[in-house]
Amino acid sequence: MRHPFSVDRHCLKLADQHLSYRLYHNAAALSDRRLVLLHGAGVAGLDTWHALTAFTQQWRWILVPDQRGMGDTRSPDGQEYPYVVQTLVADLEALVDHLGWQAFDLGGYSLGGLVAMLFKQRHSTRVKKQYLLESAILDRPDWSSTVALRQRYSHAAGHLSGSDAAQGIIQFLDAISPDRKIKPEAERMMVSRLAARPQGFANALNAVTRAINEVNRDDIVAAQGDVSSFIGGRSVDPMHQYHRHLAERLPNWHYFLVAGTDHSLPFQKPRQIAATMQAELLRYMGSADTCA
Repeated sequence: MRHPFSVDRHCLKLADQHLSYRLYHNAAALSDRRLVLLHGAGVAGLDTWHALTAFTQQWRWILVPDQRGMGDTRSPDGQEYPYVVQTLVADLEALVDHLGWQAFDLGGYSLGGLVAMLFKQRHSTRVKKQYLLESAILDRPDWSSTVALRQRYSHAAGHLSGSDAAQGIIQFLDAISPDRKIKPEAERMMVSRLAARPQGFANALNAVTRAINEVNRDDIVAAQGDVSSFIGGRSVDPMHQYHRHLAERLPNWHYFLVAGTDHSLPFQKPRQIAATMQAELLRYMGSADTCA
């Protein structure tokens, strides 16, 4: 399949980070809308979103950055440094300001979902339609269980900077996708992706764990706009329970179960997720017209 977008890679040089990003442009798009897609911990934006973007027609421009510690984004001296999640929010602010994007749709996967929600909380009018794919901190209904899960991720992160990085990655996968259907080739590919920059991956996991101890989840959820939330069918039932509850309680929260997938849902079902994203955008645009 020929990708409908032209793709250009760019770099925004900040004082402490060179932010790599890709701009997808579809001259035949059905609207002039813009979309930002944020990847999760350990895996670059290109690997996460390239297949999914090929199945979209509604957005003329799609921005896919590599968040710090991952992909082609690096510090000027090439070293890996710890950071907090709010730094990723500031990176996104700098990037969209640099591009002059004052309003856009925003999607985030895992860590990227948390960054997207925090950005929406800080800039409510700039973010329009939202998409969350198994967003961090929305793992369990019970907050103490969410905190305990993050501690397991940080324990796995402790192995990533040594010679047993693969062990840490498997521990992470077992924690985040305990019921995944293990196919040796797919498992090897995922481990290889996550091992590309192991310390960057560890820093991302630790940043979310630190955020868990500082944020108020209820306040973050309350600050969101129109959200389409995607959860893998093989992901744990408490996650489904929580998102079903959000969809029942909040008129702007829309929950979708993606059958046959686990936490790796954007890699496993890009066509299906893209189709639902577009349908949800049309619903959102119709609702906006009705309320105008």
